Amino acid sequence: MEELTDYQKHIDNAINWLWQALPNLILAFIILVVGIWLMRMINRLVARFFDKKDYDPTLETFLQSFIRIALKAILFVLVITQLGVKSTSLVALIGAAGLAIGLALQGSLSNFAGGVLILLFKPFKVGDFISAQGVDGNVKEITIFTTKLNTFGNQVAIIPNGQLSNNNIVNFNAESTRRDKIDVGIGYSSDIKKAKDILLEICAASENILKEPVPEVYVGELGDSSVNLTLRFWAENDMFWPAHFYVMEEMKLRFDKARIEIPFPQRVLHQADMQQVQ
Repeated sequence: MEELTDYQKHIDNAINWLWQALPNLILAFIILVVGIWLMRMINRLVARFFDKKDYDPTLETFLQSFIRIALKAILFVLVITQLGVKSTSLVALIGAAGLAIGLALQGSLSNFAGGVLILLFKPFKVGDFISAQGVDGNVKEITIFTTKLNTFGNQVAIIPNGQLSNNNIVNFNAESTRRDKIDVGIGYSSDIKKAKDILLEICAASENILKEPVPEVYVGELGDSSVNLTLRFWAENDMFWPAHFYVMEEMKLRFDKARIEIPFPQRVLHQADMQQVQ
């Protein structure tokens, strides 16, 4: 009988606690639902605000991701305090948890700091074509922890901001123009002056190649089997690759027409007369 009485007391205590805590549970649930709805509304308003204003896309994506995380943290604190957790206890809990999480997530904190540095110093921005960490691509998005690149194959490469901020980055869009360097070898019996004139004529005929600075051709090396010419010219960033591919194709076609040899590796086999060997 005593065991049944103790069991009944536990049940009564649990029911009493539930009735006392029920208003707080209901209110915490309402705060959670309303908070999620408000978060979505605020995120939409922020997105519309940035769409209407002509801000740097890099700043937009960074702030939007930061606002989303900050709103989730605020909602978490409101729900926890409504459930009865005292603010002083919550501060102590957050401090202890923050220390533990900080030690466990040093890499993430480094990535956050790297994102802030990228935002402040702007080594690149959304839309730039960069080369970093062995990946080449257009910057698609910069968040508080990572940067997303669109590669040539339309794949998305995700690079931590900490690595980007602490390593070398080549930004191909930092300047409005780029200089191309094309090396081509011609035979020793070919006319060097004629080959140089053809290369300059190709540059003059292309609208994508800038006339200033003037394109230049010079003999870069006397190789083992060829005279190596180097062509240098400038082009706008948007027209760089069309200009490069145009020169490559025209160079082959015009050299063939002018009978200028472009040497390529060849192997000559000599067959011995077996009767003479015997």
